[in-house]
Amino acid sequence: MTNKLLSITELTTCLKVVGDPTRFLILKLVEKKTYCVCEFVEMLQMSQPAVSQHLRKLKDLAILKEERRGQWRYFSLNKGSMYYSLIQELLDQSNDEDKRYAQALEREGLARC
Repeated sequence: MTNKLLSITELTTCLKVVGDPTRFLILKLVEKKTYCVCEFVEMLQMSQPAVSQHLRKLKDLAILKEERRGQWRYFSLNKGSMYYSLIQELLDQSNDEDKRYAQALEREGLARC
């Protein structure tokens, strides 16, 4: 984790990416544990290509880490990212009682990878 101050361009780029409600929800989910793409598909009730596009944008900024396990890809929060302290602060400000977050957690065990 780095405490480097971000430039205006870096900051606004990050905020544009995490400002999407679905991507922020993904960050909220991976804050606590690692998830497979198939789990996100079930939890978010979205198509695999749509989920993959959201994950790609977060991964492109190195906000998420990707780990391959056989044919599956697992994603977790990248604590070494230059954006980590900003992301953590945003996550700390979000409500765990949010309806969409609660619904995603309810569907967590339904995915079959």
